[in-house]
Amino acid sequence: MDRTMKRLLLLAFLSLNFFGVNADTLTLKAGHPDSYVVKKGDTLWDISGYFLNDPWRWPKLWGVNPQIANPHLIYPGDRLTLVFIDGQPRLMVKQHIKKSPEGRIASKDGPIPAVDLALIKPYLVQNRVVDPAWLLGLPIVMSGESPSIHHVVNDVVYVNAQLEQGLKVAIYQTGREFFAPDSGDLLGQEIILTSSGRVIESGVVSKVELLSSLRETKGGYHVAPVEDEALMSAYFIPKAADLSVATSIVGTTGNIREAGKLDVVYLDRGANDGVETGHVFSMFRDGENIIIDNDGNPVRPLDRSSYDKLLANFSEDTVYEMPDVFHGNVMVFKVFDRTSLGLIMFNDRPVRVGDKLIKPDPLTIKGE
Repeated sequence: MDRTMKRLLLLAFLSLNFFGVNADTLTLKAGHPDSYVVKKGDTLWDISGYFLNDPWRWPKLWGVNPQIANPHLIYPGDRLTLVFIDGQPRLMVKQHIKKSPEGRIASKDGPIPAVDLALIKPYLVQNRVVDPAWLLGLPIVMSGESPSIHHVVNDVVYVNAQLEQGLKVAIYQTGREFFAPDSGDLLGQEIILTSSGRVIESGVVSKVELLSSLRETKGGYHVAPVEDEALMSAYFIPKAADLSVATSIVGTTGNIREAGKLDVVYLDRGANDGVETGHVFSMFRDGENIIIDNDGNPVRPLDRSSYDKLLANFSEDTVYEMPDVFHGNVMVFKVFDRTSLGLIMFNDRPVRVGDKLIKPDPLTIKGE
């Protein structure tokens, strides 16, 4: 083997090792503190944002073992100190213990969560995306003892099915239908919890007393047994989503045109595609198509004349596709069969339906 070939092989080996190491290296934010005292209302994501350019990687900053559920409990008052272990930054915890005047250990506030659970709690309990066939098989609210068409807590409503007395039920209003952007296939039907109740009289038409109301219940709403899904754990460890299929945003909550930080969005992939709770995606929007006009000048889509638009459709040689534009990060917190719900953790620009989602790159990811 000649000297040139040996040098090339050595260079290739060093390059592979360099990129392999750096791909898993945390990047500290410029001006980061050396320590931090946890405050009430903090989240793991927030605290990591003081230290890291990519705060979704807080598990690595704490040295979390993903096989251990809830491995680190960090409380308000704890002091976090930045240290380096084998060249990698880590946060070490010095626990804060309050004592009462009698010398007994007093209880502190609860451990801080990964994200503000108040932001996602309504969606953990209320919103679901289901198979329309399953929905059609459910009984519905017919009317109620009250002459009003709207029913609230303590009202009794009638359901067109023989339900077991004492059964706890959830009542859902239908929302939007979601379709796959690529194939147009129906992904599922959104349903929104309006109230819960208990069957107080069983018959061909059963009576249900409403025990709680999130919104008014009306005739035609669907009735289903209460499932354990509503009690699902909200603890999760964020990790990079790495799917083999194209993924995108198919809906925003409230049907708003543009979403931003801490808004909730629907994704067009779910458990059937390998999506898991805690998956983090980077959001991108398609880059613009720039055409070169007859004078040799670049023309953006908004500035095109009718002739420019015609030219763009028929002359590939004069059309240049710009790189996709990074928008931010979204984290999955609830997964259905073919769709999922994500919380926007950071965004540079407004997020819209159709934005693409890909595996985040720790070397280029942005964060606050």
